Amino acid sequence: MWSITIKMMKKNMKMLIPAGIAILIGTAFIACTFLFGNTLNDSLRTQLTAQYAQANYIIQSTSKMSGSGSIPPTIGEVNTKQITSTDGVKSTYIQQSIPVNASTGDNSATLLAINASSDDRLLPVTMVKGHQPTGDKQIALPAKLADQLSVNIGDKVTLAANYGSGMRGSDSVELTVSGFTEDANGAFGAYGGAAVISMQTLANLEGADSESDLMFTGMTLDIDETKADTAVASIKKELPNGYSIETRQKAGDEALKALSQSGTNAVTVFLMCFGILAMLVAALVIANTFQVLVAQRRRTLALLRTIGAQKGQLYRSVIGEAGILGVIASVLGIAFGSAIMAIVVHSHALKSLGMTGGLVFTWQVFVIPLAFGVIMTVLASIGSARSATRVTPLEALRPIDISDNKRAGIVRGVIGFLLIILGAVLTVGAVMTLRSSMSSSNLSDDYPTMLLSAIAGCALIFIGLVVTAAFWMPLLMRLGGAFAALFGPAAKIAHANIQKNPRRVASTGVALLIGVTLVSCIGTGAACAKQTMNNTLDTHYSVDMIAKGSTLSQSVADKIGKIDGVTTTLYAPIARGSVIIDGEERSATLIGVPDTATLSKVLHANLSGVSLDEGKALAPTYSSFTGKVFSFKNDEVSFSASHDDGSDGASDANTLTYIVTQRDYRNVDPNVIVTLFVNESYFQTKQVQADGHIILAAVDTSKASAVDILTNAQTIIGTSAGASLSGPIAERVRWNQIVDTMLTLLVALLAVAVLIALIGVANTLSLSVIERTRESATLRAIGMTRGQLRWSLAVESLVISLVAGIVGEILGIAFGWVGSYMVFSTFGKVALVANWQLNIGVLVVAALAALLASVFPARRAVKTPPVEALAEA
Repeated sequence: MWSITIKMMKKNMKMLIPAGIAILIGTAFIACTFLFGNTLNDSLRTQLTAQYAQANYIIQSTSKMSGSGSIPPTIGEVNTKQITSTDGVKSTYIQQSIPVNASTGDNSATLLAINASSDDRLLPVTMVKGHQPTGDKQIALPAKLADQLSVNIGDKVTLAANYGSGMRGSDSVELTVSGFTEDANGAFGAYGGAAVISMQTLANLEGADSESDLMFTGMTLDIDETKADTAVASIKKELPNGYSIETRQKAGDEALKALSQSGTNAVTVFLMCFGILAMLVAALVIANTFQVLVAQRRRTLALLRTIGAQKGQLYRSVIGEAGILGVIASVLGIAFGSAIMAIVVHSHALKSLGMTGGLVFTWQVFVIPLAFGVIMTVLASIGSARSATRVTPLEALRPIDISDNKRAGIVRGVIGFLLIILGAVLTVGAVMTLRSSMSSSNLSDDYPTMLLSAIAGCALIFIGLVVTAAFWMPLLMRLGGAFAALFGPAAKIAHANIQKNPRRVASTGVALLIGVTLVSCIGTGAACAKQTMNNTLDTHYSVDMIAKGSTLSQSVADKIGKIDGVTTTLYAPIARGSVIIDGEERSATLIGVPDTATLSKVLHANLSGVSLDEGKALAPTYSSFTGKVFSFKNDEVSFSASHDDGSDGASDANTLTYIVTQRDYRNVDPNVIVTLFVNESYFQTKQVQADGHIILAAVDTSKASAVDILTNAQTIIGTSAGASLSGPIAERVRWNQIVDTMLTLLVALLAVAVLIALIGVANTLSLSVIERTRESATLRAIGMTRGQLRWSLAVESLVISLVAGIVGEILGIAFGWVGSYMVFSTFGKVALVANWQLNIGVLVVAALAALLASVFPARRAVKTPPVEALAEA
């Protein structure tokens, strides 16, 4: 029986190719997913162990420290000299670091400084020019930072510790640049690299008398592998409680494991969901293929039954054929996926994402895609295998009729209808409950339950529609075909052909429906998210762009004012402090401005009738955090400005009382509850001491894009240590970038399922051409031209693709709106919009792909002469 199965596969090879391609794409995606995960892990391992440089052993604290060891010991309390002199230890490096601020004139930047090493091989960064510091008056800077500060080797930089007010070291030190460093493996990626200074300089910045007083954080060692066992045993005796020595490999494994437990493996799981979706869509293509194969072979199967073949043999024959197809296509898919990832890795395309890992093969890359491919192929063929067992010996004498006119099962219809009803109840109930909670301003703890109910409801509706597709999809196809029939005789024939196999057409349409619905849903959700957040930002921010910091200067404000798109800037002093509202102390910021006319140019608020004369202040009407109205007793506010007087932790307060005028403006300083505006004379006369300055800017995005404005502003304030940029333009750009990135990623992943579905459309047409060989020949014999026959197949393909695509768009928009309302209602009024550009683009792609899918079936249909086709049919 196996030999017969192989012969039948060879005979119908052309019919199996589209199904094989669908399996190949799905398994290739899964293989790529695991390879990408392996590359990501390899990159993370490299980054996590980059701080060890070329050390092969690490001394570090353990997670559990007992007794007095809960406080890390100082370097002087650890026998570092004994460890360094241990037989077999080539060199050691004590790991120390400190955040610092480097400045040269008007330029400054924050960075991380690490201590120098006697062995370049153990230094976590690489010297690319010059040399490490050879004394306490030298520093090696990151090359990129040196460009930003405009310094070269031999120039001077001023270094100061960049700690909070609770920790104090020396004020600053002047150092000479001795060289430039590069952080090739991203050991200090969060800081843009690291500078290198002597241990004594680092101790001075920490406020310690000597390096012995610094906390012992860890140590890296280069140990001779031939003496490693003895050396490690000796070193363990010298370590304080709570510290251990491990190999570099083990330390890296533990770090990666801890990171994976925090969610790194979620990337692989996330991508696998799309791989499984692709395989489910491929299963629909496979099922269609085997249904036609069994239908075509009914006479052959009946003859086999006549000569003694058992039902079980026929069943195993179909299942075996599917298994062979699954194995071959899956193996090719794994090879194809591996080749794609190899090209991506070796073309350095991942470096732009900060990934430096290589191509790493594990057993999952080969076993899981192969298992998925074979299992899904076999499962998809079970229905056809069962049909093969129902063939009787008498059918060998009957004419072949491979049209599938069976009606969908009533049980399936009832189950699908119940799923739709249940899903609608859950969805509507969740939306109405959330709406009621929002209207009463009382969002209860049941919000997660509402959200899950809405998700479950939409999922049940979609599953119900898929289950009942055999009922409603043919009706829509018939309507679409009826419209297409208006465009000529060839289109009428296409309309008639669509109705011949309603179940197969429904299955093909569902495959495309799944992909298009998900793409449209994600696109709609992204569009709603962007518009809702933009509206919310416009409401919650009254200044377009805000820069603040203790080191901001007038020259920085002037530079920002010259950016294309920035219309006006206001450079003003600020003071931190507090006010009393409704008997409670609230954090506040006082900003000094020349007058309301100047302020009105950058503040989006109605300032008519507002005066900022002496003794008067402008206050917000509403809280930007709660939306509640601020109430000031007797229309007065007392502002207590606190400032550091130079002693350890000490401060004095200066309280001033103002008559308040309130207007609706919000989030001028989003880090405090209340932002007050007063006349700048209070700062000029030193009645209020300035803690720093703020730059308020008005922006016109019609003159330049928000991204360009923000990028240019960030570049300018990057020279001011500790300065930050906020405001709606900054938040909008960041939010839109996140949404656009996620949208691009998800649509790209879902494109795999859409591609497989379009292959299914081509497969359906190919099968139809094979089935209608006699019919096509008859049409050709009575005068139908080749062009008309091609156009007939093109119309058939277009109707299937566009009907499924339009239904998918409608469902996707509806699900996207429901999801957006449930998720973004807590941020503000939800904007229910659609990403029409994406939706129309998907339909255009589906239409073009449908036309392309009809090319090869049409060539086959017109290639065979009518006489020969009639003779063979």
